[in-house]
Amino acid sequence: MRRNVLVADDDAFIRKLIATTLEDVAGVHLIEARNGEEAVALADSEHPELVFLDVAMPNLDGIEACRRMRADPQTAGTPIVMLTASARYEDESRAVDAGADRYLTKPFSPLDLLRLVEELPDRHRS
Repeated sequence: MRRNVLVADDDAFIRKLIATTLEDVAGVHLIEARNGEEAVALADSEHPELVFLDVAMPNLDGIEACRRMRADPQTAGTPIVMLTASARYEDESRAVDAGADRYLTKPFSPLDLLRLVEELPDRHRS
């Protein structure tokens, strides 16, 4: 069974890069959001197994979207990876404080994305 992965980024190029890498190579089903509000709503309705959130997005930034997902029992345990162009310690600290599991700096390697998906426990095996 294909894994659901949500990616929220206002940059269509980044969404396409992630889609190409994960759908074509890892065989996941990618759910795309353009901002934090869409990401929170889609996470609640689609129950992804992994979420990639851009930090800087319109309407609702990734930090607040992460906080909201952590506060929701439906998504509280979902692994969240923050994507950002900022490599500053303060930004990473804010992401971790909001509940992010990982912090990936742009530009990132497609191999890093594949590793993150491979590290997920397989919920469909028993």
